[in-house]
Amino acid sequence: MADPTQTTAPANADIAAYAIQLGDDALILSHRLSEWSAHSPQIEEDLALANIALDLLGQARTLLAYGGSFSGRSEDDLAYLREERQFTNLQLTELENGNFATTMIRQLLFSCYQYELYRDLQSSQDAQLAAIAAKAVKEVAYHIDHASAWVIRLGDGTEVSHQRSQDALETVWPFTHELFADDELARRIADLGVGPLPSGVRPAWFAAVQAVLTEATLSLPADNWKPSGGRTGLHTEGFGFLLAEMQHLHRSHPGAQW
Repeated sequence: MADPTQTTAPANADIAAYAIQLGDDALILSHRLSEWSAHSPQIEEDLALANIALDLLGQARTLLAYGGSFSGRSEDDLAYLREERQFTNLQLTELENGNFATTMIRQLLFSCYQYELYRDLQSSQDAQLAAIAAKAVKEVAYHIDHASAWVIRLGDGTEVSHQRSQDALETVWPFTHELFADDELARRIADLGVGPLPSGVRPAWFAAVQAVLTEATLSLPADNWKPSGGRTGLHTEGFGFLLAEMQHLHRSHPGAQW
């Protein structure tokens, strides 16, 4: 485990912010996937999506606990007691589920990104982040397999499922550009040897995604709209409703325990 006392205060602040960013990504997407419980098209999918949501929740807990350790905040403090503008998750992770094709397209695009990120993060100079990535990358490999199978099945399926999948891809694709934006924090993290530059993982991500979309007979959308802002606390319209539901119990009963 990395010892925060062995690095400078600015570096610690950057590592904490970086860990919280990744934790927020996993936490918010986990909550979105949990909304499918008892609503999936197949019984097995209720279990599969719940398991993926649990994997992401586990990643979120370790990342938020680590990020919060630099400032004395717990994972619950970060998950339940922050306001909308204090969350730094990518907007892709908070997009509403839409139909099943939309959820699978979103999962494919994010899981491929997360896999490439965690694969590089295993060699991080920060031992704690490297350990978290080494465990998570195995889980994410399964997430990719699951989403890929569905995207291919739906895209190369009936005329209706193909069109819904293409529509979903057109809707979700613009939000992938934020995944690879090299902001100031990302550059400092890369300079510290803590994490890869986001832009550096894009080629491998694109190759993996393109291979699945080709097999699914889906066409890549045009890059004419590139929304961003999640990393700086700007979120989509539905994010406030997500937080209200996610934080309701904790805020209604402060300090309550099972």
